[in-house]
Amino acid sequence: MNVLELSEQEIVRRQSLQELRDMGIEPYPAAEFPTNAFSEDIKNDFKDEDEKREVVIAGRMMSRRVMGKASFVELQDSKGRIQVYITRDDICPEEDKTLYNTVFKRLLDIGDFIGVKGFVFRTQTGEISVHAQSLTLLSKSLKPLPIVKYKDGVAYDKFDDPELRFRQRYVDLIVNDGVKDTFLQRATVVRTIRRVLDEAGYTEVETPTLQAIAGGASARPFITHFNALNIDMYMRIATELYLKRLIVGGFEGVYEIGKNFRNEGMDRNHNPEFTCMELYVQYKDYNWMMSFTEKLLETVCIAVNGSTERKVGDNVISFKAPYRRLPILDAIKEKTGFDCNGKSEEEIRAFCLEKGLEVDETFGKGKLIDELFGEFCEGTFIQPTFITDYLVEMSPLTKMHRSKPGLTERFELMVNGKELANAYSELNDPLDQEERFKEQMRLADKGDDEAMIIDQDFLRALQYGMPPTSGIGIGIDRLVMLMTGQTTIQEVLFFPQMKPEKKIPQSSIKEWGEIGVSEEWAYVLRKAGFNLISDIRDEKAQGLQQKIGDINKKYKLGYEKPSVNDIQAWIDAAANVAVVTEEAE
Repeated sequence: MNVLELSEQEIVRRQSLQELRDMGIEPYPAAEFPTNAFSEDIKNDFKDEDEKREVVIAGRMMSRRVMGKASFVELQDSKGRIQVYITRDDICPEEDKTLYNTVFKRLLDIGDFIGVKGFVFRTQTGEISVHAQSLTLLSKSLKPLPIVKYKDGVAYDKFDDPELRFRQRYVDLIVNDGVKDTFLQRATVVRTIRRVLDEAGYTEVETPTLQAIAGGASARPFITHFNALNIDMYMRIATELYLKRLIVGGFEGVYEIGKNFRNEGMDRNHNPEFTCMELYVQYKDYNWMMSFTEKLLETVCIAVNGSTERKVGDNVISFKAPYRRLPILDAIKEKTGFDCNGKSEEEIRAFCLEKGLEVDETFGKGKLIDELFGEFCEGTFIQPTFITDYLVEMSPLTKMHRSKPGLTERFELMVNGKELANAYSELNDPLDQEERFKEQMRLADKGDDEAMIIDQDFLRALQYGMPPTSGIGIGIDRLVMLMTGQTTIQEVLFFPQMKPEKKIPQSSIKEWGEIGVSEEWAYVLRKAGFNLISDIRDEKAQGLQQKIGDINKKYKLGYEKPSVNDIQAWIDAAANVAVVTEEAE
């Protein structure tokens, strides 16, 4: 990277880096720096009457107040922040005061990692602090942190733009309070789910992420190519079919917490790559699974929040069991007044069109019902509600309802207006399953690009016999949103999928060379604000010479200044390039 592509602060920090090395100080030492304490533990454990406690701490320097021979530093470690008191004579007990006067005061910067050995004390203002007796540079930061500054109660330089926060999560975690806590709570959610399932006797397993057939859900998959076999493969959209193979193989209960991938849109509630927990237990049905789910989520909420309630936006949601259970057709009737029971596909389509829904002939009965529910019902269920008894057309992997013809034993759990979980009494009749798959293929032929593909190996597994089984999938990302009170999925993903980063259009160094500008002066021109060749065509040669000469002087580049005639030649060539480009267009 050319030095002129850096900001002024970055240039100064790199100069400090070199100066440290010239002094024999390694800015990135390899040796272990053993610590024995953390900021929050030091403050929580401190008692004024205790004997002086020696500590060794390390962390990032977040602020510094220099007052002559003494200074205060705010140190941030993995648990929080603590004040460090540094005096010149304590860290430089000999005659040489370079470590304090030059290294600490001039060559260290906010964001650098330092190690401190000292003792704990309380300052005259009452703040528990560490009195440093030695100081070690552990890592030099070359980019300045966006530290928030306050003046007259107004905050400046806040790092709060979502685009920047999600794209540069590492900075977000450093400077914004509470972000790290959200992800610690996420870890508690996953850890608690594992504990509950493990204590129930179920086995955590792993199944393929690359699959020959994208099955187990209705979704558009990501496609990749397996060079060794010369075949297309799919990133999995669900783990279901592989987990049910393991039930066939004799496991009592299996679960997997892992990534699924669906080639669909991104919004506040969807990310193409997401985490899901799927559980399958033999000899159970969807009624049992509803009860189990209530207890699981109640336990998770208590583990994260200390109670069964959590505020999300303007809503206070209670995860205390039991939850309401409502058949999907009753939900639609309750919200729209239209009874879908006994209605034909054409009648339901006509009602959808009457209500202004965008549906067409490719939509089967199940998808029409799904559209109605999504438009008029889903967002209205704030408290946890089991929506049950879906149409068979909507549930190709679900057992037929034991008492309601045309329906299946399936539920979706709705919380805060969104689906959180999907569960079935699993279909274990291989002949029925084959017919369901064929119906899905007919929907695909009609243009439904989310219809399932027939998985012949899964059908073969079912033919060996699968016991009565209940299964569930819970979206971990949405669950974490609920448990942490977040309203966008990006807040609970370390690195959410983002649109390509916008870059300022620039003419390449090669293109600058084609009009006679050398590489070093091309970077100077960019630093002066001329990113495109066309940007200089209206400049005056002497004025441009002055602008680039100032940069040459400011950054002590020592380049031989081009003549006015040379610069005029650049300008003329840039104008010719612009004319040729306009004529070509």
